[in-house]
Amino acid sequence: MDQGATRYERQGVVARVTFDRPAARNAMTWEMYDQLSEACERIAADREVRVAVFRGAGGKAFVAGTDIGQFRDFKSGEDGIAYERRIEAYLSRVEELPVPTLAVVEGWAIGGGLAIATVCDLRVATPGSRFGVPIARTLGNCLSVANYAMIVAAFGASRAKKMLMLAENLSAEEALAAGFLTEIVPAERLDARVGELAERLAGNAPITMRVTKEAIRRVLHAGLPEGDDLIRQGYGSEDFRTGVESFLAKREPRWKGK
Repeated sequence: MDQGATRYERQGVVARVTFDRPAARNAMTWEMYDQLSEACERIAADREVRVAVFRGAGGKAFVAGTDIGQFRDFKSGEDGIAYERRIEAYLSRVEELPVPTLAVVEGWAIGGGLAIATVCDLRVATPGSRFGVPIARTLGNCLSVANYAMIVAAFGASRAKKMLMLAENLSAEEALAAGFLTEIVPAERLDARVGELAERLAGNAPITMRVTKEAIRRVLHAGLPEGDDLIRQGYGSEDFRTGVESFLAKREPRWKGK
């Protein structure tokens, strides 16, 4: 399997993180997640960096979730708990960066890709982009309580339920109306607009932005309930194993509710 790469570079005061596995719509392997963590460590340690831009390679996807083949080794709900905690750790490294972050979405931001975009501070997307977590139709698993809370905060409860329970991917226009997107940018203007936003962020007071980010992060994470029992139900189910095998075989799953 092509493991892909999460690539890091710095251009002046702008750090750029690129999810590079376009043949698989930049679906994340463990190697890519580890490289994302390493990129965040470099950004946090570099006092010259003033803004970080996250983007998918290939122009057709930001990130289309976690590579589903990695779920074949899951045997019980405990594997799901370990997975969700691991994903939360990666997301926290992005969310806790001391500089403003900008997600640039061209095409699909699905599952883990939506989560990465959501923990960024600002998000721009091209008109044809789509956002969703269609696990009720594909895998039959669930999210952690922290990730559910994040999606509700980003989209509102009604749109979150539409996205999660109907397994519908939202359009860029719907994401903008929900307040999730900062703006929609035509593809031919995207690079220039990203440059403009990065320059503006780099010119703002860094301490104000750092304190603002952390204050909002604390508000969003305050008082989150325990949710391991829910994760055990999702990842420990026969439906989840059916969903994974059906997804990889490219056939419709037959849910049993157990």
